[in-house]
Amino acid sequence: MVGTSKRLEPAMLDRTLISIIDDDQLFRESMRKLVTLLGYAVEEFPSAADFLASNVLPKTACLVTDVHMPGMTGVELHGLLVKLGHTIPTILVTAYPDEAVRDQALKDGVICYLSKPVDDADLERCLRSALKPGKPIEENS
Repeated sequence: MVGTSKRLEPAMLDRTLISIIDDDQLFRESMRKLVTLLGYAVEEFPSAADFLASNVLPKTACLVTDVHMPGMTGVELHGLLVKLGHTIPTILVTAYPDEAVRDQALKDGVICYLSKPVDDADLERCLRSALKPGKPIEENS
């Protein structure tokens, strides 16, 4: 068994990193569990400012962020990252869906706009699409 564990460690270190940003701690924990079960490494943050101040920004392969948060919103964070030259595929989640916000976010390059509670299959589909650029998403929300 020890030999098996040693062989798994490098694979675990190379897992794709998904960063989750949401001011709702229970939602962050739930998303972390789900995304981990899907096989990804996860870092979670209670705010956009905490994410921006972290050292995981350059390592993040995909960002899952709430639309409405104190301070900087998920939409504002996506815009700032694009302005700074960080092309991190972004999935927005919200408890307060708004068609105008959704349409503008998708035009601005957000991969998916999902309503809470987030459907597991929709999140998995969005993550796969975000991590395989060039493949169109049938439906973004």
